[in-house]
Amino acid sequence: MHAPPLARRLNGLQSSAIRDLLTITARADIISLAGGLPDPDLIPRDRIRAAADAALVDPSSVQYTETSGWAGLRDVLAVRESKRLGRAIAASEIVVTHGSQQALSLLAQVLLDPGALVIVEDPAYTGALQVFRTAEAQIEAVPLDDDGMSVDALSALLESGVRPTVVHTVSNFHNPGSVSLSTQRRVRLAELADRYGFWVIEDDPYGEIWFHNAPPLPVAAHSDRVIRLSSASKILAPALRTGWLQAPEHVCRAVELIKQGVDLCGSALTQRIAATLLADDDWLESHLGDVRSAYRERSETLSRAVQKEFGDAVASTDVDGGMFCWLDFRDGTDTETLLAAALDEGVAFVPGSAFAVGNDYKNAMRLCFTTSEGSVLEEAVARLACAHGARLRS
Repeated sequence: MHAPPLARRLNGLQSSAIRDLLTITARADIISLAGGLPDPDLIPRDRIRAAADAALVDPSSVQYTETSGWAGLRDVLAVRESKRLGRAIAASEIVVTHGSQQALSLLAQVLLDPGALVIVEDPAYTGALQVFRTAEAQIEAVPLDDDGMSVDALSALLESGVRPTVVHTVSNFHNPGSVSLSTQRRVRLAELADRYGFWVIEDDPYGEIWFHNAPPLPVAAHSDRVIRLSSASKILAPALRTGWLQAPEHVCRAVELIKQGVDLCGSALTQRIAATLLADDDWLESHLGDVRSAYRERSETLSRAVQKEFGDAVASTDVDGGMFCWLDFRDGTDTETLLAAALDEGVAFVPGSAFAVGNDYKNAMRLCFTTSEGSVLEEAVARLACAHGARLRS
């Protein structure tokens, strides 16, 4: 007797290549440059412990809380978003979510009917592709270059009659491309959203991890058709599972309705912890300074090691923040094939094809530099060079 069928939205869905690699990279003999994880040694565990102890004095910290998030955290986030955007944001324009990935998933349910068109960057954030495919959206891509999304390419599509419901961008220190959207393109993207009537989802989990200069004003500073997503995962701790979206109130209320059917509410305890840490401006700036300094040094070490081992055989992005470096082999190396040899040598990365929409990115890879000290990164690149040399010889 056959089991009843599953929903058709599962047809064609594939597991994330990055999540699948985590099983392999858990091996002690593998140096992983594959994950997008913060360094656990930079996670402020003592500060989190103290905030948890303080929160637990209040019995309501272990009770259900509001679907839209604990009011105290939404107040803190409204202040932070107001400073970031340069205009007043009310707590009613904030919804706290179980990480920013849940925010993206909830927005897909609120904004997208099956068959709706979504435009993404190519290469694209894999989590966004999974969400939009699950929502049964059509996906079209525009290229990414050193200044972020090609707004010229987007404009040409719009002028040709293409009408997206949503345009998704990782505006700061792109995952996987590492580039940031230029100020001029942010303004123009907002103008296009106003002119053609689509939503922009500005995904910004990395904007606080800058190495030399803070990013420009968000796209959301230039239009109320922009919905901003962010997260405490990269700057505090993933285990807090605290993300948020900032959007017009009617969108927030719609997200809240959908969220009621998903999880009723998030964790009052972790939201109180996050609020305590995010509201302590002096401590937070000192903590972020430590994170930025460590990641900047590691990114520079990785870049030097890649240049030493590969020279002109690869082109790599200039890393100015975030957690990733994007490499493109000029010698025709297929990075999916290279991955197997790399694992044999004891190093892991994510092949570029995991982020592909239009271009196949068979010659590209994403490297994460955040979780290893400099000497380990140098060893990882040396192992990668051994794997590359073995593939060329074979």
